[in-house]
Amino acid sequence: MEKWLYVMIIKKGKTYNKVTKAVIEKHVENLKKLDAEGKIELCGPFKGYPGVAGMVIFKTQSYEEAESLCKLEPLVAGGYASYTLAVLQVAHKDNNYLL
Repeated sequence: MEKWLYVMIIKKGKTYNKVTKAVIEKHVENLKKLDAEGKIELCGPFKGYPGVAGMVIFKTQSYEEAESLCKLEPLVAGGYASYTLAVLQVAHKDNNYLL
């Protein structure tokens, strides 16, 4: 069975340096909610990767569902960041790493 994940790369916008503690708290609450709903595989910030704040890897039923979650991300909705969304086909030993 093919497994697909959706990778949101959060890119810092021109106003990212104006992010407040309240915005970060909304961001974390959003992640907690999505995790509780089983929609996050992995997430976290990047260090030493200029212009990129972090990523969220979604376990959703479709690209469209993942994209709607990206648009609701408080950093994006607040205008502090933008995003790119990529589709990742998961390779692992059970599918012989897609060979």
